[in-house]
Formats: sequence, C-alpha cells, structure tokens
Amino acid sequence: MTNIQQRLTDLFEKELKPQVRSIDAGFYPKELLTRLGEEGYFSSEGAASSAYLQRELDVVAEASRFCMTTGFLIWCHLAALTYMRKSENDKLKKRMLSRLENGSTLAGTGLSNPMKYYAGLETLHLQAAKVEGGYVVNGTLPSVSNLDQTHWFGAIAEVNADQRVMLFVSCAADGLTRKAKTNYLGINGSGTYACHFDDVFISEEDVLAEDADSFIKQIRPDFLAYQIPLGFGVTKAALASIERYRTRQGGCNQFLPLQPEAIRVELEELQTEVTHLASRGLSWEALLPLRKRTATLTIEAVHTAMLHGGGAAYLSNSPEARRLREAYFLINLTPTIKHLEKMLTV
Repeated sequence: MTNIQQRLTDLFEKELKPQVRSIDAGFYPKELLTRLGEEGYFSSEGAASSAYLQRELDVVAEASRFCMTTGFLIWCHLAALTYMRKSENDKLKKRMLSRLENGSTLAGTGLSNPMKYYAGLETLHLQAAKVEGGYVVNGTLPSVSNLDQTHWFGAIAEVNADQRVMLFVSCAADGLTRKAKTNYLGINGSGTYACHFDDVFISEEDVLAEDADSFIKQIRPDFLAYQIPLGFGVTKAALASIERYRTRQGGCNQFLPLQPEAIRVELEELQTEVTHLASRGLSWEALLPLRKRTATLTIEAVHTAMLHGGGAAYLSNSPEARRLREAYFLINLTPTIKHLEKMLTV
C-alpha cells in the first residue's frame, strides 16, 4: 500500500466509518466529499490523465469498501468532473474546473435518461429552445444524485430532431424545482432528487457541448469506468466479512456451496484488466463487459457473505445486509444489467 493509499484509508477510517449507519439511513456526507477535494484526491493538475484516473478509481473503490453510498457520490462528482475536463467551453472550464477539483463546488451526473436514450431505451426527458444568450429548458429528470442547493449537474436536452445540447445546471437556477427521493431500498444518503425544469434559462456560458451526440462518445468511457470500482469495494468488504465468519459454529461454513476463493480470483482479474485499460486508454467497448462482470461478481459476493454470516447477517442493520442492498443498487445503476445485456448483444 502506497503512502497516498494509506492516507486515504486512514481518512475513511476516521471520517467515514463512524458515519456509515447514518448515511445508510439518509444522512448526506457533504463535508467528506469536500474534504477529498481539499486534500487533492480530485486534482488533475500536473498529472497525466492515466495517473489521476487511476487515483480516482482507487478513491471510489476504497470509499465503497466502507460505504457504497459514499462511493456512489464520489462517482457522481467524478462524472461531472469528466464533463468539465472534456468540454471545449474554455470559459466554463476556467470558471468551474478548479472549483470541482478542490471540492469547493460539488456536482452530479444527470445522464441516466440520456444514456438510456442513446441506447434506444428511452426518449429524452428534457427539451431546449434556443434563445438569445442561451437555452430555455423544460421537462423532468426523475433522479439526479449528489445534489444540494449550491451544487451543479450535467444534463442533455433535445433542441430539435438533429441537435441535442449538453448543459451544466445550477441547483439554484430560477425555474428549477427539486423533490427529494428517499424511499429506496438503499443509497438514501445520496442527495437524490427529481428535477423539474419550468422555463429554466441556461446561459451559453454554461453549455458543456453544443453537439451532445458527439460529446457523449467522449465522456461515456470515463462515466462507465468510474462505476466499476463501486463493485470492487463492496466485493472486498464482503470477502472480509466471509473471512470473519470462517470459524463460527465449528467452521461449518466450509460446507456451503458458495466459497470466497473463486470470488477473490475474479476480483483480482477484473482489477488487473481495469488498471491496464486506465494506463493504456479507456475504451467503451472494452469496459462494457467488465462493468457487467463486476456487477455480477458483486451480487455473488454479497449473497455469499449473507450465507456465511447466517443469523447475524440477517439483522436489518448488519453490514452484510447493507452491502446486499448496495449491490442491488449497483445492478440497477445506469447502465443497468439489462441495459448492458442489450448493448453487449446488439
């Protein structure tokens, strides 16, 4: 473990671990996200893209080992950072990139619906009309996470049949109404809202890309890559849980059909493949099967941990039960398992 990794683990042990149950119950850990930015974990300054990408992948994985809600929030912010890093709007980038990287401004993704649109699963929920100085946007996004009054998020709206535009939206924008969504099986501390746009004006200064159809191809490999370590972290935690129960009740867990060895081997193979891609350049086509394998592995790992934990794991506030709920969120996070199956088949 490097010094940077040890510092990160120490930070999560001290600042995240004591809050995990509160986060699972609905507490939003904004201060921790800001702290990560302040300590440079989101910084790209002076680093090759492969270096900061690998560091950020490690941050998501390590956070998710403690709490996948927090790992998910970090993913949301890193997705928004990706939009900004790859935008050709230099004025917007100059104004916002450093704020996103140092954690003074936090952001969400807003691309669940557009990702489904580009896979042929949904129509776009937002419409934009070109006006002097920008766009007026109407419609509703059902779920956008990592939001608060001072936060921002990315969104794609249809201008006409031939054009879609990608925008960076302030939660404080006039005409934008947010409604909290908290009745999920898990991940309720994720700052998730339905966002309704009623003639929301977005200045041309906040346009990430005038051609969203082309821009989406640039950002989606990173968007997908940052999701994969969510599963790595949860799987590592599940393996540690299985190990803790190894000698319980006379070691009878050895007779269960599901054992940790195959899970550990698959995890190591996936980690190696993702590290290789991060160092050589991300590919959407190469990442899709890795994302699917990771989701499948995570589900297998948490189910195995539940079996090995027995009655203790069946308590509603047990770490094993929380990870079970987290894993079911991962397979329903865009791109979902069925979404992935379609893209890998068609």
